[in-house]
Amino acid sequence: EMRSPTNILRHEFIGLDVVVVDAQNKNLIGIEGEIVDETRNTFILETKQGEKKVLKKGTSFKVTLDTQEIIIKGDILVGRPEDRIKK
Repeated sequence: EMRSPTNILRHEFIGLDVVVVDAQNKNLIGIEGEIVDETRNTFILETKQGEKKVLKKGTSFKVTLDTQEIIIKGDILVGRPEDRIKK
């Protein structure tokens, strides 16, 4: 099953390119990179400046899938990836 806008929340996020479009920590806004790892509360992004750890809570990420831009609210992603896939 391909990742699509309708099923993105049930998918693996590792490997996706994202841009932080909103965050409680304003320093994070604009960071972009590939998600290389995910923990319960954070995404690890590989950026041009090296690895950055970004809290999911309070952060919105923009993902582009097949030219379609999707904003994903990190609050709904908090939790272990394997639990999210079951939702």
